[in-house]
Amino acid sequence: MTGPNASVDLISSRDNPLFKELRKLSQDPGAYRKVGRVWIEGDHLCRAARERGLRPAIAVFGESTWRAGTAEWTDAAERSVVFADALMAALSGLESPAGMGFVLAMPPAGELVANAPTVVLDRLQDAGNVGSILRSAAAFGFWQVVAIKGTAALWAPKVLRAGMGAHFGLRLVEGAALEDLDALEVPCIATSSHQGDFLHRAELPHPCAWLLGNEGQGLSSEMAGRASRHLRIAQPGGEESLNVAAAAAICLHASAAAASMQGGPRL
Repeated sequence: MTGPNASVDLISSRDNPLFKELRKLSQDPGAYRKVGRVWIEGDHLCRAARERGLRPAIAVFGESTWRAGTAEWTDAAERSVVFADALMAALSGLESPAGMGFVLAMPPAGELVANAPTVVLDRLQDAGNVGSILRSAAAFGFWQVVAIKGTAALWAPKVLRAGMGAHFGLRLVEGAALEDLDALEVPCIATSSHQGDFLHRAELPHPCAWLLGNEGQGLSSEMAGRASRHLRIAQPGGEESLNVAAAAAICLHASAAAASMQGGPRL
């Protein structure tokens, strides 16, 4: 099959080994850990990865997308593959299937950086919440995210989509144990819906580590015990609590604002 600038083979069989691998990666949230590769889908995520200097192992295109013209993506990967449109749709986790995707080598496991602005996720389960928090962390300069064992898989497709490319600008530490946090040299701040000082009145240290807990149970008692401070968000409207992703965005923005007042990166 001849594409815009290159000749590639059209894959139309569901028995193709690459199709089987990508289908597993697109449907099983933890498959990337076994396969050692990550599947990202759609123009936005692929562009975000490329802008961060990542070169995928494989660029995958639907047949219609390839025929329509993909000149800017021709040299994006070490290898380009074209799937029949029906196979491309079968890979997709989107309501409207994307016409392209990248296969990335699994990023190497990173060691925890002791003095980094950090977000710690304590057993968060919802992929949308986790991805949204990663996006807020990247936006507000918290470039290290530590996921405690039991947290939703950070490179799962739904988390990647919710993160909107934030993954590629963050240092992600997955599967951490509680004792791994001993290496942190920054103060830990716990979020709470019912105790501690109000966030808007607090003097916030920078850098610091924000501890964010499970959607239903909050922080474990062991995790909460590691916090040097507990802070809560004023809710004059009277709601009992905020969604953890919304609370994270408010807290991280407050930290970034405090840092800018102290001579750090300006908002």
